[in-house]
Amino acid sequence: MERTDALRRAREQIVRRHMEAENVHDFDAVIDTFSHPRYELIGTERTHDGEAAVRAYFKETRTAFPDQRNELISLRHADDAVVVEFWLAGTHRGPLGELAPTGRPFRCRMTAFFIFDGADLVCERVYFDSATIVRQLTA
Repeated sequence: MERTDALRRAREQIVRRHMEAENVHDFDAVIDTFSHPRYELIGTERTHDGEAAVRAYFKETRTAFPDQRNELISLRHADDAVVVEFWLAGTHRGPLGELAPTGRPFRCRMTAFFIFDGADLVCERVYFDSATIVRQLTA
């Protein structure tokens, strides 16, 4: 049991460090939390696999939402993951695909599965309703 508790604490520290680094846009620190960087965005059916793809994702999303930030709601442990519920928010200041900047803010409740192989973070899989975000940006 002590080994399991230690692994959970280590994983939780990685997830918290990861989320805080995202908030301050320290993408080198975010990349360093992974053994292999990978984001799976279920709401948009997009996967960003590998450091170059993840850095391109950061550039794209932070161009669209330069103040993008997350706010932790809850954190739970699973056998191979840490499950986080959070608010994601930002203001639409740059292009988002074909959508020109609207200057409008969004706030969307999301869930992320931080998938681990032992103590190594191998994927952040994010579930959200993209229509919630688009509705707020275009309403």
